[in-house]
Order: sequence, then C-alpha cells, then structure tokens
Amino acid sequence: MNRKKLTIKDLVSIGVFAVIYFISMFAVGMMGVVPILYLVYPAAYALIGGPIVMLFMAKVNKPFGLLIFGMITPCIMFLFGHTFVVPLLSLLFCLLAEGIRRMGNYQSGSATMLSYAVFSLWPCNSLLQMLLLKERYMEMVIKEMGENYGNAIEKLLSVQNMAIVYVCTFLFGLLGAFLGRKLLKKHFEKAGIV
Repeated sequence: MNRKKLTIKDLVSIGVFAVIYFISMFAVGMMGVVPILYLVYPAAYALIGGPIVMLFMAKVNKPFGLLIFGMITPCIMFLFGHTFVVPLLSLLFCLLAEGIRRMGNYQSGSATMLSYAVFSLWPCNSLLQMLLLKERYMEMVIKEMGENYGNAIEKLLSVQNMAIVYVCTFLFGLLGAFLGRKLLKKHFEKAGIV
C-alpha cells in the first residue's frame, strides 16, 4: 500500500492542477448563462474534468492528495459568495472519494475511476444550495445575472431535477474517468494504476 506522505513537490502539483481544474471549470461553467444548461453543467464538467483529475490522481498517488485538491475550488467559491453548502457538502464528497481510493490502496484502476465519479458530484452542490438556502442563493444570482435569469433558474430547480442532475453527473463522471484513463494510459502504467 502506498502510504507515503505528501511532499512539497506533491503540494506544488496540487496547486498547479487546482489552477488548471478551476480555469477549465470556469470555462465550462460559462454554458450556465443559458438557464437550461445550468442544470447540464455539472455533468458536462464531470466528463471534461475526467482527464484532468485522473492525471492528477496518477501524479499525486498519495493519501489526502485528492481531498486537498478537491477542497480548493469549493473554498474559493465560498469566498466569492456561495453559501456554506458548497464547501460543506463538497467535503463529504471529497472524503468519500478519498476513502474509495484508500480502499483500492491507491493502486486500483477501478477504485480510482469510481473515486473520480464520486468526486465529480461536488459541483452539483452549487445548484443544491438553491434548494437548501433559496433566499440567499436567489439574492446572489439576481445580483450577478439579473432578475429574469434568476426567475428562470428558480423554475428549473426542483428536488426531482436535482436528483437527475446528481445521477447524470455520476454517470458522466464514470465516463470522464474512463476517457481520462484511456487518454492517460501511459501515466497510469507508470504510477501502477492499471
């Protein structure tokens, strides 16, 4: 079992990959300017983020690397006005994803893929906060995007739609992990995660 501690090099890798992940997430998130695509965004990013995070997990193949990496973006979102729902529930998904990797001894390809699928659920929390803290979230959306956009989003978000968003995001996370693994096979072989 790979029980090595994180090194300075690993922490630098976490920072570099976090920047790449954040920028690509922001770019994909632009699709959310169309209200109906707001619901599609987490699944789309689960697919696109797969190669990035799978490469990260191959490079930083140590305990707590994914947890630290995964909490950077939700914490940034919280600092920029999102509610505590985003980092709190993201912590749960990141801990679960880290636990899955640990059960696979950080070497199992299938555990790594499942770990990413669970990890990829955290962006759904940015939508879920509307159901849990509707007033505060609507205030933020209307301030940033206008009242018409806020009203359109409010009509789209329901418990049923959120369930669909989570299920689709998980499935696209599996697909993104599979795509990432195929694209980065050489790196996974080198890291022993085949």
